[in-house]
Amino acid sequence: MPLAIEVLLFSIGVLILLAIFANKASGRLGVPALVFFLALGMLAGSDGPGGIYFDNPWQTQLVGTAALAYILFAGGLETRWSVVRPVALPALLLSTLGVVLTTLLVGWFAMQVLGFAPLEGLLLGAIVSSTDAAAVFSILRSRDTRLRGKLEPLLEMESGSNDPMAIFLTLGLVRLLSDPGLGPASLLPMFLIQFGIGGLAGFVFGKAGIWLVNQIKLREDGLYPVLTTSLVILIYGATTALGGNGFLAVYLAGMVMGNGVFVHRRSLTRYHDGLAWLMQITMFLVLGLQVFPSQLPAIALTGLLAAAFLMVVARPLSVFVALLPFRFTLCEKLMVSWVGLRGAAPIVLATFPLLAGLEKSGTLFNLVFFVVLLSVLLQGSSIPFVARLLRVNHPESAGAITNLPDDFFDKYQGELVELIVKPNSSACGKRIVEINLPDSVLLVLIQRGKNLFLPRGDIALETGDRVLAASDRQGIAEVLSLFG
Repeated sequence: MPLAIEVLLFSIGVLILLAIFANKASGRLGVPALVFFLALGMLAGSDGPGGIYFDNPWQTQLVGTAALAYILFAGGLETRWSVVRPVALPALLLSTLGVVLTTLLVGWFAMQVLGFAPLEGLLLGAIVSSTDAAAVFSILRSRDTRLRGKLEPLLEMESGSNDPMAIFLTLGLVRLLSDPGLGPASLLPMFLIQFGIGGLAGFVFGKAGIWLVNQIKLREDGLYPVLTTSLVILIYGATTALGGNGFLAVYLAGMVMGNGVFVHRRSLTRYHDGLAWLMQITMFLVLGLQVFPSQLPAIALTGLLAAAFLMVVARPLSVFVALLPFRFTLCEKLMVSWVGLRGAAPIVLATFPLLAGLEKSGTLFNLVFFVVLLSVLLQGSSIPFVARLLRVNHPESAGAITNLPDDFFDKYQGELVELIVKPNSSACGKRIVEINLPDSVLLVLIQRGKNLFLPRGDIALETGDRVLAASDRQGIAEVLSLFG
C-alpha cells in the first residue's frame, strides 16, 4: 500500500533536513557528507528501519539525470575561464584520454581477475571512470583545505567535464551488449555526433541564455531563477533530442554564461549553487533507496578488489599518462591521482544496464555502488591528510574574502578575481606601489587574517594576504602572473 501523501511529504522533509545536519557534522567528524546522504537513503529504504520500498531504476535514472544536469550547470557557472585557461589542455586530456584509459584498465582487471566477459568488464570500467567535482570540492570546503598552484583549477575543470566521455562509453557499450551484431566501429559516428552537437549546443545556448536574461526584463526578480532553472532542462532535453551529449551542453552553457555579463549574475550563481546542493542531496538519497544493503555482502570481496585496483592502479596510471606532456611535479600528479573521487555519476550510469535488461545488471549496479561508497569513504576522508603529506596544500583556508552586495557584481562589466599572495610570488614583500600593476587593474580590498582593509600604495603585501582585484580579462591575466 503506497504511503499517504502527507506522510510521504513529511518523510522527504525530514530526510532533507537530516542530510543538511549531516553535512554540517561531516566537517567535524572528518567523514564526507555524501556518505551520510547515502546512509540516510539506505536506512530509509526497504532494508532499513524506514521501510520505504523503492525499486524503480527508471525513476532513479530520471532523478539522477536531472540532478547531474543542474550540478554540472552550477559548476560551469562558477568556472572562471581566466583561472582554468592555463590548465585547460591537461584537464581536457584527463577528462577524455584519462577516462578511456581508466575504462580499459578496469576492464582488463575485471576480465583477468574478476571473471567478467570482455564487454561487461569494459562496461564496469566506463561506469566508474568519471570523477565527481561536487564531491571533491564539498570535501575541501568542509575540511577548510586549499590546494596549491594549478591543482584546484585542474581538478575543477577535469571533474566537471569528464562525465560526457563516461556517459558516451557507457551508452556505447550498453548498445554493443544489447545488439551483438554491432561492432566497435559503430561507436565512432555516435561519438562525433554526441560531442559535436553537444559542444555546439552548449556554446549557442550559453550565448542565447545571456541574451535572454538581459533582454527579457522581468518585473519580478524572483522569476529570474525560474527562468534559468527552466533553461537547464531545456538545454539538456533539446541537445539530447538532437543526438548530442546533453551533459556536455549544460556544462558548457553554464561556463559560457558564467564568463559573460548578465543581470543578477551573482544572485543567480548563488541560487544555482544552492540548487546543486539540493539536487546532490536528493540524488544520493534516491540512490541510497534504490540499493538493497542485504545484497552488498555477496559482492563485497569483488567490490573491494575493483575499488582497490581503481584507486591504486587505474586512476594513477591514467593521470600519469595524460599529464606526461605537462610540467607537473610527482607530488602534484599523486595528488590528482588520489583526488579521483567517485560520486553519484557512476551510480546513475549503472542504471542504464538495468533499464536495458542486460544480464548481471543487478550485480553490476551493486558492485558500482560498493566501489563508489569505498571511494568516497576512503579517498574522501583522507584528501586533507594526503594534501598535507604531499605538501600540496595551501596554508591559508579556503574561505571567501568578503560578502559584497549582489548588485555590485551584477552591474560591474569587467572581471573580479581573488588573488592570494604566495611566498615565492613577485608581489610578496613589496609595497603595492612597487608591484607595477597594469593600468587597467584596480586592487579593491585586502584580507589579512580576519582583518579587511582598503589597499594603499604604501601597504606591503604579506604571504597569505587575499586580494580582490578588478580589471578586464587581459588585465586579470597579467596580474595573475604577478601573484602566481
